[in-house]
Amino acid sequence: MDEALKRAIFKAVEKEPLARTLGMELVELSEGRSLVRMEYDPASMANIYSRAHGGVLFSLVDGAFETVSQTCGQITVALNVNMTYVKSPDAACTLFAEASLTAETKKTASYSIRVTNRGGELLAFCQALAYRTGKPIPFV
Repeated sequence: MDEALKRAIFKAVEKEPLARTLGMELVELSEGRSLVRMEYDPASMANIYSRAHGGVLFSLVDGAFETVSQTCGQITVALNVNMTYVKSPDAACTLFAEASLTAETKKTASYSIRVTNRGGELLAFCQALAYRTGKPIPFV
């Protein structure tokens, strides 16, 4: 993966308002793979049943999807995201979303994304499909 592209994606995530609001951090990035971390805080991220809000987990997944899909070096946007929730974290903890490229064509790419806690316990998984626009990433 081009180092300038890698640095630009890391910098973009650091500036992204939603990532900053939720405390998401891009930890690792390589061509076709990304790892994003977030601290789950039940006091601000729970739903009406005092469990992790699905939108918080989806946002973490989307952060991994957003970053991994740009590693091809062109603007890439979501076409479909299919999320399966397996288990809610019980208390405050560190969450990880790891995204991996599973298939690609010239115009589309498919990714598998897993959400786990620090112990590696599976909390959610996702299959995501992206469209590659062919346009260069403007912030590189």
